[in-house]
Amino acid sequence: MSPPSADQTLPASQADVASPARLDSPRGPGRAAPGAGGAAADAASPSRLDSPQGDSEDRKLPWRDTLKVYLEPATLRMLALGFSAGLPLLLVLGTLSFRLREAGVDRATIGFLSWVGLAYAFKWVWAPLVDRLPLPPLTTLLGRRRGWLLFAQALVIAGLVGMALNDPRDGLHPLVWCALLAAFGSATQDIALDAFRIESAATRKQAALAAAYQTGYRLAMIWAGAGVLWVAAWAEVSDTGGYQNAAWRTAYLVMAASMAVGVLTVLLSPEPERRPLAAPKGAVAWLQSVLIEPFADFIRRYKWQAALILSLIAIYRISDVVMGIMANPFYVDMGFSKDEVATVSKIFGVIMTLVGAFVGGILSMRFGVMRVLMLGAVLSAASNLLFAWLATRGHDLTALVAVVSADNLAGGIASAAFIAYLSSLTNINYSATQYALFSSMMLLLPKFIAGYSGVFVDRYGYISFFTATALLGVPVLVLVALASRARKASD
Repeated sequence: MSPPSADQTLPASQADVASPARLDSPRGPGRAAPGAGGAAADAASPSRLDSPQGDSEDRKLPWRDTLKVYLEPATLRMLALGFSAGLPLLLVLGTLSFRLREAGVDRATIGFLSWVGLAYAFKWVWAPLVDRLPLPPLTTLLGRRRGWLLFAQALVIAGLVGMALNDPRDGLHPLVWCALLAAFGSATQDIALDAFRIESAATRKQAALAAAYQTGYRLAMIWAGAGVLWVAAWAEVSDTGGYQNAAWRTAYLVMAASMAVGVLTVLLSPEPERRPLAAPKGAVAWLQSVLIEPFADFIRRYKWQAALILSLIAIYRISDVVMGIMANPFYVDMGFSKDEVATVSKIFGVIMTLVGAFVGGILSMRFGVMRVLMLGAVLSAASNLLFAWLATRGHDLTALVAVVSADNLAGGIASAAFIAYLSSLTNINYSATQYALFSSMMLLLPKFIAGYSGVFVDRYGYISFFTATALLGVPVLVLVALASRARKASD
């Protein structure tokens, strides 16, 4: 998340989802799962849910059973895989913007380079291939989901190593190409991981898996946002001012090595069971089942509500995604050092991240996803106003602590609810394709607008920028209210 996530991330994603959010807040990007078979057979196949809304939200689990879900193997695996998903997002977006600003790259260029994150927004294009096609010989050795996961993780590692070995002062092109490779691998990992997650547990437990995923995701965001700054600061040569590329090289190589968490989890995890689906007859039937049927299925199930749902998905994370790409340049311009930013996010960001993700998952299972979705939308917009206030304080470490704490709490709550909501919309026969579409849509418009964030800041300043991003959240509140009303009417 993908992407907060999504620099991403959320994000299935996420992202976050996806998402390139603030200091270490992805608002996680969302992610997805499988399909195959002829169009007729697939259309007749039962959805993951008994209705478009899934299990009734009025049926509540006892508190003891609710908490036990977090100790199940599937939930613990999702914690580690969430870490693997969240690690690349900031390294190609938010953390990269800190590095580039420190290297003297102007804000407008940094804003436009955030379009590297559009790889997450277009992952639906190749999601059907990840959903359906085998990947020899990895599929034979590990299974389809784990095979694609391992392949995607290898791409991420290669991209991060390339970013480590290139100095932005010598030219941005090689660094950008390596960032694109890492982003493509990360987006592909998101597709396979969303499928793996959705297929690993029943609908009723998806909120818990989403919360565990978000916890791992946000811990990785903190490691990739704060940890990388610590490593870079530690590797710097003392009494040498200015940008030191050798320090950043060490930091990015450490991040590449950290992907071992996800690699080991994939190798040690069981492949989720897949429903046997009839093979399509001919190329036309295959294209129908892979490219058209997943989207047609969604329209058939939700009818007129589909437009409302897709509109909500498209802008739910717009406030924090648009704001997020300028967060790290903002810290640099306010005079905060790498150590200060890293320390604040480590001590206060981790605590509030864990609290937010846990509370969001618990509240979603107890009181329903839609109520928590509204709460998350309100908190996301409000936290942007805190950054506008921070811009008036200058180099105020206490104020930074307060803002980062509130931001991470809001991000955890919003992400857990949003990913659970996206998961409830999918049909298990097309979960990878449909979830990739949802999580891509949530990043496309926000990422495009975010590309102009540096130009906006140069012209109007940080206070106006943060205030404007908060106002972008107002239409989200309206759409959540309408979607909630439509959902109750359907039930």
